[in-house]
Amino acid sequence: MTNRAYVIAGSEATGGAGIQADLKAFQELGVYGMGTITCIVSFDPGNGWGHRFVPVDPGVIADQIEAATACHDLDVVKIGMLGTPDTIDVVSKALQRQTWRHVVLDPVLICKGQEPGAALDTDKALTAQILPLATVITPNHFEARTLAGMESIETVDDLVEAARRIRELGPRHVVVKGGTELPGPDAVDVYFDGEEVTVLSAPKIGEERVSGAGCTFAAAITAELAKGAEVGDAVRTAKAMVREGISQRLTTHAPFASVVPVSPSQP
Repeated sequence: MTNRAYVIAGSEATGGAGIQADLKAFQELGVYGMGTITCIVSFDPGNGWGHRFVPVDPGVIADQIEAATACHDLDVVKIGMLGTPDTIDVVSKALQRQTWRHVVLDPVLICKGQEPGAALDTDKALTAQILPLATVITPNHFEARTLAGMESIETVDDLVEAARRIRELGPRHVVVKGGTELPGPDAVDVYFDGEEVTVLSAPKIGEERVSGAGCTFAAAITAELAKGAEVGDAVRTAKAMVREGISQRLTTHAPFASVVPVSPSQP
């Protein structure tokens, strides 16, 4: 295992999402992973399993990035939850200190553990400072609607329109995920590389969202890119991995299941 991938994201204590899910996906796909923690999110079982959000000090984030990039020759990174404008600022500056072959952005918007005003400031900072640095972006249904400025996304054509609009914001490759929110029997993702649109469709596995699916999807793309795959091929592998992970999802005491990252090559 010589390929290496890096992730800058939040920690999620149940193991189903965040940097925990990212590193599992890296490992499953044969990539050595390392990560920087930007914030700590823990569900509150005494309050409807809502989010509790604690940001990591920006100086500590900078120290982690410095250590990882000094220790390893890294050119592929996944960006997950950042959480505050200060975090976005320090991560943006760090990314610009070197050349990255790929920056994969999972644009986590509006954390439920934040006040609405603070969350909106974070979303604006993410769009202005991180999104233009991304080579690949993987918004879900809500994130795509927000970034594209669309009131609704109800059809595959709407997914395509969202992907086109988001690409105009800077990323070279856009994958818009319809997920369970897109009406119909299929889970549809649209990949747009600036010229061609590829529609990836497969029957939905239930109608409930599974914790960690988005994290695992973006992490799988990152791992495959670290191994030298083309973006389109990496997206297909990621979709297969998430489908397998949802089919083997882990039931917990929480009111949601967690995806189990499993290599799509395994039975």
